Amino acid sequence: MLVIARSELIQMFRNRLVLVTGLVIPVAVSGYFVYEHQTFADLASLGYIAAIVLFTVMAFGLYTTAVTTLASRRQNLFLKRLRSTVAGDANILVGLVLPITAIALAQAIAILVVLGAVASKPADIPLLAVAILATMAMMVALALATAGLTNSPEHAQVTTLPLSLAVIAVASWVGLSGTEDLVYLKRLLPGGAATELVVNAWDGGVPVADSLPLLVPTLGWVVVAVALAGRLFRWEPRR
Repeated sequence: MLVIARSELIQMFRNRLVLVTGLVIPVAVSGYFVYEHQTFADLASLGYIAAIVLFTVMAFGLYTTAVTTLASRRQNLFLKRLRSTVAGDANILVGLVLPITAIALAQAIAILVVLGAVASKPADIPLLAVAILATMAMMVALALATAGLTNSPEHAQVTTLPLSLAVIAVASWVGLSGTEDLVYLKRLLPGGAATELVVNAWDGGVPVADSLPLLVPTLGWVVVAVALAGRLFRWEPRR
C-alpha cells in the first residue's frame, strides 16, 4: 500500500492538471475567503467561513482529484496491472487515494489555522477535528462511487462538477441560513450536517452532546457511497 502511495505521489507532482485542481484552485479560493473574512462578517459567522474553506478543499482538492486519478489509472490499465500483484483491492484503492487525501487534510488544517490566527480560534478544536475527518471520509467514499461512472480523466471534469458544486452550495445555504427551518432537509443533503457541525465547533454555544448526532447523516452518506462504489467501480477501462 505504501509503495503504491509513494508512486502515486510522484505521479501527482508530474501532472499539471492534478496540481491545478488539487492544489492551486482550493488554496486560491480558500485564501480569498480567509482574506475577506471581515467582509462576510455581516452575513455569517466565522464558522461559515471555516465550512466553506473545508468544503472547497474537499470538493476540488480531494474529491475531484481522486476521481481523476482513479479514472486515469483505469484508462492506462494501471489498476488492472496492480490487481495481478499480491496487493488486495482495498490496499490498492487506499494506496491510490492516500497521497491526495493527506495533502487535502494538510491544506485544510493549514488554511483553518491561518483563519484562526487572523480572526478567532475555534471554540471546540476536538469537535472540529471530528467534523473534518467525517467530511473527508464522505468525500473519499463519494469519489470512489463517482469513479465508477467516469470513463476517462477528461470525463472526470464532467462527472465531478455537479457534486462538487452541490456540496459547496449546501454548505453556503446551511452556513448562511442556519437550520431553524427545513432542518431535516438541510441535514440530510450531502454536506449539510457536516457544515452545521463545523459551524458549531468553530462558533461554540451548542453542547457537544447536541452536535455529535450530526455525524449520523454524514456517515450515512459514507455507507451509501461505499455501497454504490461496490456496484459501480470497474477495474478495467469502461466502454
